[in-house]
Amino acid sequence: MNKDTKNEKDFDTVKFFRDVKEKIAKETQGMSFTEFKEILNKRKLKLVK
Repeated sequence: MNKDTKNEKDFDTVKFFRDVKEKIAKETQGMSFTEFKEILNKRKLKLVK
């Protein structure tokens, strides 16, 4: 590929994670650390063996 060829992404990782971070910030705004920790524990992924 030369530098004139436009490389389009199917998935923009930076934008995706920025959007996720902003969503979490809105959902947890005003929570205490204990409340936030409880939510994280509920949303934790379970490992399959």
